[in-house]
Formats: sequence, structure tokens, C-alpha cells
Amino acid sequence: MSKNTNGSQRPMVAAAVVGGVLMLAFGLGFRAVASHLRTPVDATPVSQEALNQLPLEIGTWVGQDTPLDTAIIEATDTDAHVNRQYVSHGGLGSVSLWIASGVRARDLMPHRPEVCYTGSGYTLVARESLDLPLADGEVLPCNAMQFSRGTLTSNRVLVLYYYLVDGQFCRDVAEWRYKLIWTPIGYVAQVQVIAAITDAMPADTALRHATAFAVESAPLIADLFQDEKATADVD
Repeated sequence: MSKNTNGSQRPMVAAAVVGGVLMLAFGLGFRAVASHLRTPVDATPVSQEALNQLPLEIGTWVGQDTPLDTAIIEATDTDAHVNRQYVSHGGLGSVSLWIASGVRARDLMPHRPEVCYTGSGYTLVARESLDLPLADGEVLPCNAMQFSRGTLTSNRVLVLYYYLVDGQFCRDVAEWRYKLIWTPIGYVAQVQVIAAITDAMPADTALRHATAFAVESAPLIADLFQDEKATADVD
């Protein structure tokens, strides 16, 4: 074999080696994640009583609890939850708030809007990632998705959501499942802010309402978990 032939094959060999290393790394990473999420959980779940302390009045928003059927609650695999409707007295309409919290990260991972809404007959029509500045200088990374169901009487909804993982805001599952491979997870909470999209409230308006509520409520939601964790550590 000539030297020129050997030289022409070197990039291909190098690429194969790099590809093999990456496949090995990703394979080990996947197995590490799966093993970590299967590990028995010894963390104390955030109590329902703690989540109930979320204020019914948040800025100009006034909330009301919306009870859920027991079967629905069990299907969400949560230890504690909040399901409320908040109405703004500042001209920002209304939004629904859903908080699902648990310590079994593996159980909570499948319950994401892009999975649950499409599984219920909705079509994902738009998605964008947002970084919302909070009053304390932090940034709230989140996703905003638009779903539609039906044709003549289309049912449209905007869902803004993010995760709170041991006090850290995360945009989605992909962001925290690898970041926390080697760190025991104390709790995971998914937060959804939902706004209806109608002829009178187009998608951009619904997004503005949802982001306004998310910015005001996120620090309060995070405080609930921090206070509960501090209490658990003292006990």
C-alpha cells in the first residue's frame, strides 16, 4: 500500500476512532443516568402542606384552587401538587398553574407537555426557548409551547414550563438529567403556566400573560421548596 493511500485513509481512521470514543462516552453516560434514576430514593418528599402555602395573591394575580380527580393525581406520579387558576386584576387575563413535585425523578420524566398533550390528541404547532430575567437578578430558563386540537372549533393553548431541581431552575429534562448524574436528587418539581389562545387572545398575548405570571411566581415557588428543605434539615 502506498504512502499516499495511507495518508488519504488517516482522516477516516481518525474519524472512526473519535466516533467510537463518543459512542462509548454516550453509552456510559446513558447507563449512568439510568442506574442513577433507578437508585432507591431516601429523600423526604416536599409535603403537600408546604406547596399549599403558595400565596393565592401574587402581585396583581388572585388564585383559586381547582380540585383534581384522585385518579388523575395518581397518574401524575407526584408526591405533592398545586392546580390553580389565577386571574389578573392588572389586565393580564387568566392563567392556570400546575406544579408537580416528587423525589422519584424517573417517574416524573415522562410527564412533560410535549408527551402528555400530544398523547391527549393535541398537536404541537410551535415551540421556543426563553430566558426570563427575574427581579433578584436570576434568569428563569423555560420552554413555551403552543398546542392545537380540533379543526372547525380549534382548541388552542400555550404552555410555558420549567423544572425546579434541588433549588436550581432548569429548562427541560435534557438539561438536568445529565447535569445531575453524580449528584443525589432531593426533589424535582415541574411548573406549568397555561394560557388559552383565542381569537380575542392571540398567541403573542397569551405568551405575554404566561411569562408575566411566571416571572412573578417563580421566586415564590422556589422559596417554598427552600423553606421545606431547611425545615427538613433541622429536623
